[in-house]
Amino acid sequence: MTIPLKLHVGGMDCAACATKIENAMKRLPGVTDISVSYGQELLSVTLDEDRTSRAVIEGKIRALGYTPAGSDVARTPANDAQAATAPWWRSPRGRLVIGTAALLAVAYIVSHIEPSWATWAYVAATAIGLVPIGRRAIVAALSGTPFSIEMLMSVAALGAVAIGQAPEAALVIFLFSVGELLEGLASGRARAGIRALMDLVPRTARRLRGSEVETVPVEALQIGDVVLVRPGDRVPSDGDVIDGTSGVDEAPVTGESVAVLKEPGSTVYAGSIGIDGELQVKISRTTADNTIARIIHAVEEAQATKAPVARFIETFSQWYTPAAMAISLLVIVGPPLLFGADWFTWIYRGLAVLLIACPCALVISTPAAVASGLANGARRGLLMKGGAALETLSKVKTVAFDKTGTLTRGKPQITDIVCLAGDENDMLAMAAAVERGSSHPLGLAIVAEAERRGLDIPRAFGGSSVTPGKAVTARLKAGFVSVGSPRHAAGKSALTPDQADRVAALEQAGKTVVVVLQGAQALGMIALRDEPRPDARAGLEKLRSLGVRSVMLTGDNARTATSIGSLLGLDVRAELLPDAKLAAIAAYRAKGPIAMIGDGINDAPALAAASVGIAMGGGTDVALETADVALMKERIEGVAALISLSRATMSNIWQNIALALGLKAIFLVTTLVGSTPLWMAILADTGATVLVTANALRLLRYGNRRSD
Repeated sequence: MTIPLKLHVGGMDCAACATKIENAMKRLPGVTDISVSYGQELLSVTLDEDRTSRAVIEGKIRALGYTPAGSDVARTPANDAQAATAPWWRSPRGRLVIGTAALLAVAYIVSHIEPSWATWAYVAATAIGLVPIGRRAIVAALSGTPFSIEMLMSVAALGAVAIGQAPEAALVIFLFSVGELLEGLASGRARAGIRALMDLVPRTARRLRGSEVETVPVEALQIGDVVLVRPGDRVPSDGDVIDGTSGVDEAPVTGESVAVLKEPGSTVYAGSIGIDGELQVKISRTTADNTIARIIHAVEEAQATKAPVARFIETFSQWYTPAAMAISLLVIVGPPLLFGADWFTWIYRGLAVLLIACPCALVISTPAAVASGLANGARRGLLMKGGAALETLSKVKTVAFDKTGTLTRGKPQITDIVCLAGDENDMLAMAAAVERGSSHPLGLAIVAEAERRGLDIPRAFGGSSVTPGKAVTARLKAGFVSVGSPRHAAGKSALTPDQADRVAALEQAGKTVVVVLQGAQALGMIALRDEPRPDARAGLEKLRSLGVRSVMLTGDNARTATSIGSLLGLDVRAELLPDAKLAAIAAYRAKGPIAMIGDGINDAPALAAASVGIAMGGGTDVALETADVALMKERIEGVAALISLSRATMSNIWQNIALALGLKAIFLVTTLVGSTPLWMAILADTGATVLVTANALRLLRYGNRRSD
């Protein structure tokens, strides 16, 4: 019977670990669709149980030195936190460090008590410490990974013993164990970003059952349940407010630092925090499908997706290790055979070269930085769906924006009220009375402004009548009042030449003008426009400071688009049909990588055509499931933050590569001239690995102390 199987595998620190497990699985009959993610510590396979049992798979994983920690079980904050807080000395690597340290100490003591036994004491310490490492090397070799770091270490240690350098062999084994332990601890830090996201969701919820309140695990919540969120409580899952009013801190989810007012009808997200009021929330998503769960899933998938530079490094390392072993062999046999040099000296130096050649630091240099960059972005509401998007963003020179709902609010706002007769508020109240009940965006904006001012909106008798394309008319206590186009007003000869010029000036500024008429008399004019987002200008300025060009691509009319473009200071291409917008993106892309920013719905073709598609949308399905990047905090400034973070990540990657290769080059030279002992050679790899990982972890704090 064929079944899907998922195993959480503890102890994976880098891509080399994942490769060993993947190669081992490929050699087992009936195991297909193999996927290994060291970032998630997850193995996924399709298993034919008639050919290979799950016990065999778990046994193979253990033989390679890793720990299968459970299967087919969803990760939860509880079990992740338990794994994260386990003390290092209880782990297999911690026990190996303690054991090798004890053996080394015993050998050292023996060498001082009875010098004649010193060599055998160190040989015994090396042999015992080498048993688990050698066993893993043999299993890896038989499973398709002959050039593992364990194999290099075993050959170097045995070679050192063979030439009478048992003390150094024992020290090498100990330092290797310490290096592996430090790598594991550093990788755990890199995974802390995901655990922090998981911890945003509370473990329990206060569910309402009639007038009773019961405390239940969040996993027990069902769609339709009503929960109580008090000040200071975290929202247990996505839902809609049905009662109460409160400010809600959404920073844990969207990165938005300002509290958002929530009232009946508002949507709240799992992990956000109530501030000053009590809310009753009707659950719309289960815990496994809420915003936090989907963000975690997206980030974990992104970490499993390799960036182009990461794929290159992995391919390079596959050739690098065999080549390094060949060079080590040449160092050992070349000088003695060709120049009659001392065999002992060059065997010793060749073994040191072998230790220096271990590829761990190089292999982990890229994925560690990418994982940290993705985790940093997720924490700040910048959700990237893979290392490829992260890498491409660092090269972007042009950013194309849709207008409506992206650069602008997506809803028209009143910009000017020109009173021609009577009181401005009275005129606005009458216009709102005519438009009340309308679904037209202009009418909704007029009613909203009247309500914002607290005006007493009169009642219309018999409702409103609509003359399509011209006006909306209603009978009020003061008589018949119309809200219509300037052309409609001109047809009634209601506008003087000066008033008509005023209308033209407003329209030239990209605004839509309506005229309020009482009978044939013009009471006033109301100008509306879909105004830019408050942060749009600052966000575009930050892009300019990064050397990135911004352009607006919109299907809106040229007059309105040009007006918005001049306000924001960016290039405009207007009146673009969908095909023309795609052609424009293709033309920009031919000159270099381009990012497209849209709302993720009607802009889907353009988002797909760009080098990187970025969806605006706080927590919506579209924002999480379309495009390559989602801005959970709906701010233009997030685009600059994305590019800044991606550039920092790529810079970190190249620093890591230079650090890994530079240290190896330095130690190679010192080894060939005879200045590097074996115990120091191992530091060229384990030390570099720890330094590279620590450097990558700096990205977790990127943006904390400076503006992006």
